[in-house]
Amino acid sequence: MRAIEIPAPGEIRLIEKEMPKPAAGEALLRVLCCGICGADVASYTGNQPFTTYPRIPGHEFSAQLVSVPENGAGWKAGDLVTANPYFNCGDCYACRRGLVNACVHNQTMGVQRDGSFQEYITMPLSRLISGKSLSPEALALIEPFAISRHAVSHAEIALGKTVLIMGAGPIGLFALLAAKAQGARVAICDKLENRLALAAQFGADCTLPAEKDAFCAGCRQFTNGDGFDVCIEACGAPETFLSCLQEAAHGADVVLIGNGKRETTFLHSVLLQKELRVFGSRNARTADFEALIRLVCENRVDPMRMVSGIFTPETAAEAFSALAKGDGAYAKLLVRFSEMR
Repeated sequence: MRAIEIPAPGEIRLIEKEMPKPAAGEALLRVLCCGICGADVASYTGNQPFTTYPRIPGHEFSAQLVSVPENGAGWKAGDLVTANPYFNCGDCYACRRGLVNACVHNQTMGVQRDGSFQEYITMPLSRLISGKSLSPEALALIEPFAISRHAVSHAEIALGKTVLIMGAGPIGLFALLAAKAQGARVAICDKLENRLALAAQFGADCTLPAEKDAFCAGCRQFTNGDGFDVCIEACGAPETFLSCLQEAAHGADVVLIGNGKRETTFLHSVLLQKELRVFGSRNARTADFEALIRLVCENRVDPMRMVSGIFTPETAAEAFSALAKGDGAYAKLLVRFSEMR
C-alpha cells in the first residue's frame, strides 16, 4: 500500500509498505482524506521538536471501516469514521482525572507515532468517532476544528462579546468560526495580508495588522477602549501573548493555543490588576469532535470554506512545499487517498 513518509527534515516521499494487521480490539480502516496540519509541516521542515524520523505524518483524517471485530458499539464495515488521534496512557494523574487530552505521556499520530498519511491504518474501537452524514473532506477537517473549539470552550463567549484572535493560520481561523458560532464579535490579527483576507471571507468583524500602532488603534476602536472580553493566542509567539495581555479587558479570559518556542518575559502584576483568567489549551476531547460533527451536520457551520486545495498522494509533496513557504496563501490543504465505497 502507498504511504507518505518524511525520512528526514526537508525530505518527503511516497513509499510502498505492508498492510497493517489489526490487534485485538482494533479495526482496519481505509483512509479517505487527510488534512495537512501545521505540525506535519513542522515535521517536514525540521521545526517540530517531538518528531522522530522516519515518520509518516497525519492526524486529521476521514476513513471507512474495512474490518471490525465483534463489538457492542454498533460499528460495522463500511461506516464512515474519524478518530481521536491523541494516544493517552490511561494511568497518569491527568488521565485518572479525565484530562486525557493533557496526558503526561501523550503520543499524537504523525508526531510520536506513525500517522494517517497511508492507505490503511488500524485503530482501537474505543477511539472511533462516527462521521455521520458528513463528506469525507469535511470530516477530515474536524480534528483541527476541534482543537480550536476546545480552546474557545475555556472562555465565556456569548452573543455580543468581543474576541481578539492573534494569528489567522488554520487554528486561528477555526477559532474565528467557533467564536462566531457563539455570537461573538471577532477581531483577528496577523502579519500576513493573505491570511487577513481569508479571515475577512470567513466572517471576521475586523482584521488588524501586526504593526504596533495600527494594531493598538484598531483594538481601541473595535472595543470603544474597553478592551476585549476574550483574547485567544494562536501563534505561540511571546509578542502575541503580550498583546493579548495588553488588549484584554479587566476580568477577561486569555486562552493559549499556540505552542511557544521562545521564552516570554512579562510583569505578572498585569494578571492581578486586570484579574485575568489565563487558560492553556491542548489537543481536544472526543466530545469536541462529536459536538462539531453535529453542528456541521445541522449546517450551523461550514468547515469546507477552509479548503484551499485537494491533492493526491503522488502530488502531496507539492502541498507540503507550498505550505512550508509560510506566505499564508492557503488555509487547509487535503490529500485524498480514496473514495467512499
